Amino acid sequence: MIEPAYHDFYAGRRVLITGGLGFIGSNLAHRLVSLNARVLLVDSLVPDYGGNPFNVQDIRDAVTINVADIRDQHAMRYLVQGQDIIFNLAGQISHIDSMRDPYTDLEINCRSQLSLLEACRHNNPEAKIIYASTRQVYGKPRYLPVDEEHLAWPTDVNGINKLAGERYHLVYSQVYGLQATSLRLTNTYGPRQLLCHNRQGFIGWFIRQAIDGEEIQLFGDGRQVRDLTYVDDVVEAFLLAGFSDQVNGQIFNLGGLQPISLRDLVELLLKTVGAGSYRLVPFPDEKRAIDIGDFYANYDRIRRVLGWEPRVGIEEGLARTVEFYRAHRQHYWSRCINPLEVP
Repeated sequence: MIEPAYHDFYAGRRVLITGGLGFIGSNLAHRLVSLNARVLLVDSLVPDYGGNPFNVQDIRDAVTINVADIRDQHAMRYLVQGQDIIFNLAGQISHIDSMRDPYTDLEINCRSQLSLLEACRHNNPEAKIIYASTRQVYGKPRYLPVDEEHLAWPTDVNGINKLAGERYHLVYSQVYGLQATSLRLTNTYGPRQLLCHNRQGFIGWFIRQAIDGEEIQLFGDGRQVRDLTYVDDVVEAFLLAGFSDQVNGQIFNLGGLQPISLRDLVELLLKTVGAGSYRLVPFPDEKRAIDIGDFYANYDRIRRVLGWEPRVGIEEGLARTVEFYRAHRQHYWSRCINPLEVP
């Protein structure tokens, strides 16, 4: 196996991950520990948002954890100091929650992003910052596959605020010279995802229901097409972006190997698990109002600039994910994490 170009780059480097106890952040932390980076995980452990100390239990002695909220300007001014690379993954990602409580979404996905960028501008202007954005900024596609030139026209508050957070990073790159870039993620799945409720993406909840032998409800006719990215492939994209100077000030789509209809996805999942069932049901009004229809991304730009492309197919990704949750379900099924449960 050929070693990636960044293989020795992260050794000894100081790396901060906001949202570090969450789904993608903790998977990224595992990879960075294997590369001998000096990893600082910052997470607010707000209930319902995905932070879970168990996500890093097996690397607990190899990382530093600071329970802090990215909204806290004073904390961020201190925490960014001396960091070489900042993977900025903290955010509110539920589209439904953003519509029910838009002010909290605004605080976390907009004002807190400014707090981080201001902290870097004044206390660590040399840091490299990689921001986790979302395909939700595009809204309902006008053409497929969606490339980075597609109009950004979000259909919900979360998409609007994530777009603003992304633009803050690019403005600070252009005006203040910060090394910032944005990766637009699409339907990431895999181990260590929040599964205690169904408001952070459909795939994790479907996996939980299948493992429990429950009936999955598919909205509409189930023909909606999506692309899914296994979390290891997403981690690879972040590591490549943190290593390269070519990405500064740019936006990149991630994507999956091949689009799949939700109905075909669920049937594959049920076959993988060997349990569960599904039923087609009408769209609830609150979901219909923000549904985007079919979506899959064009990731030619990041493939051209960084050589990244997804490698884990949906069959393999689902099998790995199901195996993980069957082994560790007690840490993901029972409840959302208590913020006082400090690791």
